[in-house]
Amino acid sequence: MPLKDKEFIEIEYTGKTKEDEIIFDTTDEKVAKDNELFNEQVTYGPVIVCLGEGHIIQGLDKLIIGKEPGDYSFDILPEDAFGKKDPKFIQLIPSSKFAKQGIKPMPGMQVNVDNHMGIIKTVSGGRTIVDFNHPLSGKEVVYTVKIIKKITDTKKQVEALLKLAFQMKAPEVKEEDGKFKVLFEHELPDEVKKSIKDKIVELTKAKDLIIETKKPESAEKTQ
Repeated sequence: MPLKDKEFIEIEYTGKTKEDEIIFDTTDEKVAKDNELFNEQVTYGPVIVCLGEGHIIQGLDKLIIGKEPGDYSFDILPEDAFGKKDPKFIQLIPSSKFAKQGIKPMPGMQVNVDNHMGIIKTVSGGRTIVDFNHPLSGKEVVYTVKIIKKITDTKKQVEALLKLAFQMKAPEVKEEDGKFKVLFEHELPDEVKKSIKDKIVELTKAKDLIIETKKPESAEKTQ
């Protein structure tokens, strides 16, 4: 059956620039190591995403919808990948601003200017041109994708949403008689709990959902 918007799928993928074939994104540990992308805090291997929820780039989302499990290669235009390069994000900044921070500006250097990350393009005559566009803006990219299977298990769907939301370590999920309990290590603000619960209820069948904070082990032993 063709995949639909809001369905969960398990996939593997690798993204590279079309022009110079530089790999910038992958779920494959070996590919990450071979291309100096490896991050010890990332768990490599197949990932579960919900289509249409921005868990992968927009163009890939749109191209996967309607497909069936299998291997694919997708060419994605800049406007559906990381956007076209916008001239208004290329700014001329006095080099003295960097000097005050003890920075000697050089082409190719990544800098933080007023909490915005940019890449220095040129330095001349006391002026520095910084590009605040996404580093991959304006580039056509290619994604090789393996759509492994559709995920219909509600617990796996809930765990996937939480992992995507919290990146490194997802909270524990328990299921009993169709009821779900999400256990966080630390207390969360009520508005964050509500946002998490609303999204899970919207996208999965986990309508009976409780969000709690784990009790310290010492407290559990005394009960």
